[in-house]
Amino acid sequence: MSYKRIDCKEAFEIIQQGGAVVDVRDEASFKAGHIEGATHIDNTSLAAFIDDADLAVPLVVYCYHGNMSQGAAAYFMEQGFEQASSLDGGYDAWMEFSKV
Repeated sequence: MSYKRIDCKEAFEIIQQGGAVVDVRDEASFKAGHIEGATHIDNTSLAAFIDDADLAVPLVVYCYHGNMSQGAAAYFMEQGFEQASSLDGGYDAWMEFSKV
């Protein structure tokens, strides 16, 4: 099974149902703003996140525009997550979605 690409509405639904959210942008961007409840992941925190994660919980991965998160979502699937999704449009799309 591979990762899915999802829009903001579907990501919102997954999050509302208890899914996990991972931000793979740089730390400064994360500190400037992020999806509520998101965990910032970088190379120094990746292994610990995977070790502590419940692999059965759906995972939403996002970046700036939805490109880098696709590779990250695929990686999480390879690590045993049952469901990992890449947010199309990334944080930029989420900001537009959250204005509505």
